[in-house]
Amino acid sequence: MSGLTHIEKQKLERELGMGSGYVLNFSNRTFEEFFREVVSVEIYAPQFGLGSGSKANRMRAFWQVATDVQLRTLLNGLLEAWDIYAGKPIHESARSLLSNTVSRLGGKPISGKGQPLEAPTSIESETARILTTRLLQAAALPPQTRGYEFEGFLRALFDAYGLSPRASFRLTGEQIDGSFVMHNETYLLEAKWQNEPTGAADLHTFEGKLGEKASWSRGLFVSNSGFSPAGLHAFGRGKRLICMDGYDLAEMLRLKLSLIAVVDAKVRRAAETGSPFVPVRELFMD
Repeated sequence: MSGLTHIEKQKLERELGMGSGYVLNFSNRTFEEFFREVVSVEIYAPQFGLGSGSKANRMRAFWQVATDVQLRTLLNGLLEAWDIYAGKPIHESARSLLSNTVSRLGGKPISGKGQPLEAPTSIESETARILTTRLLQAAALPPQTRGYEFEGFLRALFDAYGLSPRASFRLTGEQIDGSFVMHNETYLLEAKWQNEPTGAADLHTFEGKLGEKASWSRGLFVSNSGFSPAGLHAFGRGKRLICMDGYDLAEMLRLKLSLIAVVDAKVRRAAETGSPFVPVRELFMD
């Protein structure tokens, strides 16, 4: 069930200008792209064809079935790109409504300029427990289902730490692509869950992707099965990416560490040693 209250829905309808069947200044194309890229939902799928099938009705249909995570992603996406899709800067009543609703739904609202208002230094014990259970349960799933569950886990993880991705996570085969912004630095994300540890070929492929982007782009490669020592050796040092494995994720949640602190520590150690992978257990000792 949707976490939006009736009053929140009515206020959102007013701020988004939904009374005439539209949503802000979205065209059909930009509306479809926004939901696909930001929320990872095909908004023109049959299940969202409520009533006339207008953009406003599709938004209402989405509200009826969306999870709290999806709602937070939607609202933060609107906060970030309001000026693009409304054709004017966000006004204070809309900013306050979107931010307060994201907070009530358990998330961290962004400022409306693409940055989180405040990043948590840790997460609550219950949130850490839920995420840990979800990660462990994914291991028992068939490969394709497991991949989508890992995608959902990573979404929930980034949301819990106040790092909602600026672009949607996308699952292609066994790999998940996305991006996020931390300390005004853009990170590209690549995640992989397979039976064997990740080798040099996948690391070189991701490094190649980074090379095609802006020079300031960095990369985070998450491999639940870890990285082979031979692969890390062959990959070399002094690259623009850092690595996390499944044990890093589990330790981070067990210790209730900030994902931001973990990434910062890995970046610093990489700068000091040139190594793209230093385990969390070496960076944060009990």
